[in-house]
Amino acid sequence: MAQPTAAVDPAKPASFTDKKYLITLVFVTSLFMFWGIAITMGDVLNKHFQDVLSLTKTQSAFVQFAIFGAYFVMGIPAGLFMKRFGYKMGVLLGLGLFATGAFLFVPAANAASFPYFGMALFILGCGLSTLETVAHPFVASLGDQRTSDQRINFAQAFNALGAMIGPYVGSRFLLGGHVEGGTDLTSVKTLYIVIGSVIATIAVLFALVKVPALTDPHVSTANSDAVNVDSEPQKSLFQHRHFVWAVIAQFFNVAAQGGTWAFFINYGHEKMGFSDTTAADYMIIFMGLLLAGRFVGTFLMRFIAPHSLLAIFAAGNILMCLIVAQSWGWPSFIALLMLNFFFSIMFPTIFSLGLKNLGSKTQQASSFISMGVCGGAFFPFAMGAVADYDVASAYYLPIICYVVIFMFGAKFYKVHD
Repeated sequence: MAQPTAAVDPAKPASFTDKKYLITLVFVTSLFMFWGIAITMGDVLNKHFQDVLSLTKTQSAFVQFAIFGAYFVMGIPAGLFMKRFGYKMGVLLGLGLFATGAFLFVPAANAASFPYFGMALFILGCGLSTLETVAHPFVASLGDQRTSDQRINFAQAFNALGAMIGPYVGSRFLLGGHVEGGTDLTSVKTLYIVIGSVIATIAVLFALVKVPALTDPHVSTANSDAVNVDSEPQKSLFQHRHFVWAVIAQFFNVAAQGGTWAFFINYGHEKMGFSDTTAADYMIIFMGLLLAGRFVGTFLMRFIAPHSLLAIFAAGNILMCLIVAQSWGWPSFIALLMLNFFFSIMFPTIFSLGLKNLGSKTQQASSFISMGVCGGAFFPFAMGAVADYDVASAYYLPIICYVVIFMFGAKFYKVHD
């Protein structure tokens, strides 16, 4: 799958990527956009199922449980599959599961069964988990490790673009056509047929792409400036403290994301008096700030160390959560929007910091960090239980998550004990 990495000149500036990797980089970057669409579509489904299937907020949180729970189940199998068959086959497996889960929305809608939707979402989530497990080390492999933070944040910017498209499409197809008291699920069925067809097409096209031999990352060399050298090969994976803390930080990071995104529309409707459609439209701005934050963050990393910027942004979100929970009208709603700006760099930066200097353990580490995403499966239940009484007060809970992320960025990111 990979060739031994060549020596690099430490005095020479590291390039973003090499020309031979451009086509592969385009395809892999597009994957970040597609799973961004799928994740935020789940947040619209959360609200839509509350209306159509008469669910409480706590019950509708099962949407996030099914998607993010799949990350816990699929993380290690996806990593093993990637190690055995390579990045390309890992991508194709992920796309296949993604498309299958989307097509299973058809029988679920015909049966009007929330448990059936849960199974479809779980299979779709297994596809997303596989893609994330593969795509992060894949992108990291397409150039020098010294620019891996920039490359992953760049790719994640397109994830944010997908996160804007998801609520826009969901608002128009699902919430916009919903009649108060209606139980019709035709729009859900039609939308996911289209999604499944697009993903299946992408899989066919990617199968035709020839992936060049990679110069990264899973062999050790004596060159300390090589792409991903395991500086302490005698250690087991879990003896690398920065990796263990990355898994913990990613768990709490996606926990905060899952809860914050799941009840954004509820906050707009209940605290700001917006219609569901208008609240979903504001979610597009919400995701736009995620995109802006990733571009701004990628730029700032030229001057501020990634771990320091991570700690600064985590502190920013602690403040934003405090303001959101006060329910001060527009000031609180603006703070809610700003949560996504500060959240922007967290996922890719935690991922990248956790994979540093792991050499041949990188693929296995990627699996475990992806499994940390299962935090998004559980936290929405806790926030939903509070939100059933007061959606604003539910935003106190993510502060716990951002404190953990701050600690990782401020101290526990270090590769050496």
